[in-house]
Amino acid sequence: MKTGRTLQSFAEELDRQQRAKRDLLVETTTMKISPSSNSLLLEYGPSTTAPDGFIESFGINEIAHRQIGEHLGIPAKYYDKMRSEYPELLAQNVNGWFEQTPSRRMIRTLDGTTRAFLSDKYRRIDNFEVAETVFPIIQSMKDATIESCEVTDAKMYLKVVNPRLTAEVVPGDVVQAGILITNSETGQGSVSVSPLIYRLVCSNGMIVPDSALRKYHVGRVNEATDNFDIYRNETIEADDKAFLMKIEDTVRTVVDNTRFNAIVEKMRGSKDMKMNARNVPSIVELTTKEYGITQNDGDGILGHLIQGGDLSLYGLANAVTRHSQDVQSYDHATELEAKGWKIMTMSPTFWRSINSEVI
Repeated sequence: MKTGRTLQSFAEELDRQQRAKRDLLVETTTMKISPSSNSLLLEYGPSTTAPDGFIESFGINEIAHRQIGEHLGIPAKYYDKMRSEYPELLAQNVNGWFEQTPSRRMIRTLDGTTRAFLSDKYRRIDNFEVAETVFPIIQSMKDATIESCEVTDAKMYLKVVNPRLTAEVVPGDVVQAGILITNSETGQGSVSVSPLIYRLVCSNGMIVPDSALRKYHVGRVNEATDNFDIYRNETIEADDKAFLMKIEDTVRTVVDNTRFNAIVEKMRGSKDMKMNARNVPSIVELTTKEYGITQNDGDGILGHLIQGGDLSLYGLANAVTRHSQDVQSYDHATELEAKGWKIMTMSPTFWRSINSEVI
């Protein structure tokens, strides 16, 4: 499992962001993108307090750039080409479509940067609220530990292990039950609570993505003050409190003995699905293509598979989760942890087809 922040650093960053972030509701007809030095700025205004021009400007991160392009129907490849080679043309295109296709958007900002460009119906369930809800539950779970946690531009992650639920896949290969809690404040995914399997022999984490709870950030149309800042009404706050109570219940029950035992049985079954040794490179290549894993990651997975010496479907899945510890991005590492489970539970038909063919 990839190491993230210390728990103290994680809590401090959530608190800092909670105080520093700011959300706005802005009509696209009052927005514009402007080139500035080696970057682009998103400006908006005017407001009733500053009727003579644009009142604020923000940088734009990668997530917001992609969301702006998607909202305006500008293909990503062309958007990125303009951004890198001709930013003035990108600004002209974006500003023109802002005028031609008016809409109201939620602009989420942090530290002077636009971090998300979202629908005005986007329901804000923020990282601080989720963490504040689940921390007391985790603390009340006897012997439970937070093995890894992180907050990135895309998501918040909490990976909790409960050593009181333990089993052996084969003698000496011990796994423990856990929970993955994620949330995105920038439109990169729902609030979710999923089972997690922690393998002690190599500290690998494997995510079982059939989440017990998932809540999408969609709700009522938000309202704003004259200065574009969004306010929360009592109804929205009451709805969010009700949902956070559901999170509490789910965290307590998401990994019970029955579900954990079923997961372990699937892991044991994959251990018996052996590879044809001469087909190992082609099996890795075909599997990575099927599950959207890059060639660079595939090379790392192949290396860990050979080094581990377990030429079975179980060994292949564990090579994926072991490789996740090597990648730089925590978001990407967590995606690989989920793909490890998907690979472990691939259809027998696909497994037979890649195990019998040499490419």
